[in-house]
Amino acid sequence: MKYALALAVLFAVPAHAQDFGATGGRTFSVDLGVGAALRPTYPGAEDAEVAPWIIWRDAGFGPVGTAPAQGFSIAPSFGTVGKRESSDDAALTGLDDIDRAYELGLRVSYGAGPVTAYGSVRRGFEGHEGITGEVGAKYRTELSDRVTLWSGAEVVYGNDDFNNTYFGVTPAESVTSGLPASAPGGGLNEAAITFEARYAINDTTAVLGEVRYGKLIGDAGDSPVVQEEYQPSLRLGVTRRFSFGF
Repeated sequence: MKYALALAVLFAVPAHAQDFGATGGRTFSVDLGVGAALRPTYPGAEDAEVAPWIIWRDAGFGPVGTAPAQGFSIAPSFGTVGKRESSDDAALTGLDDIDRAYELGLRVSYGAGPVTAYGSVRRGFEGHEGITGEVGAKYRTELSDRVTLWSGAEVVYGNDDFNNTYFGVTPAESVTSGLPASAPGGGLNEAAITFEARYAINDTTAVLGEVRYGKLIGDAGDSPVVQEEYQPSLRLGVTRRFSFGF
């Protein structure tokens, strides 16, 4: 219910309210929206669940409704990791529960024509207190003035705290779960390919879909907690572009 309310409030804003004082100076624009995601129940799970998707996308300086700016840009980066409870799966019996994590950091990107390379770094709170992020690139294809496709690839990394939280097994957990103790170090934990599509309803509102096919790698892929190395996900949502003039 609360996500439906957020959607109603977000898209009830009149169109003229999206240009917050842009009068010839620089304009910071961002796509904000909500949707739903079909994703693994927890990192390494073989079962999937439907979860809310809070969308923050294409943040940067430029006019409303345009593609991301060329050259370097920097913007906030947000992320969440769902909670993991031992009751979620028989394979988790004896492991400690993990609260939902909220992540805050920065994203740097460089656009050159249809190609955008990016890197992000975020610090976690509550569920984990580690450092994580992604490095990747996307290729943009304009099929029409309304339909845009992106294909891309990325790798995900985590420091010791992050990887140990989701892929480690402490000696105490080993006793209660029967799984071998494991302490993965920091480094890459996933590689993924992504396919995204955006359909512009008008200059500011769009329907966004994404298919992501990831594979856990390194110590994460070898973790005794992991039931399935391949981690596909599907997301669908609606966004609206907001701009703030400076």
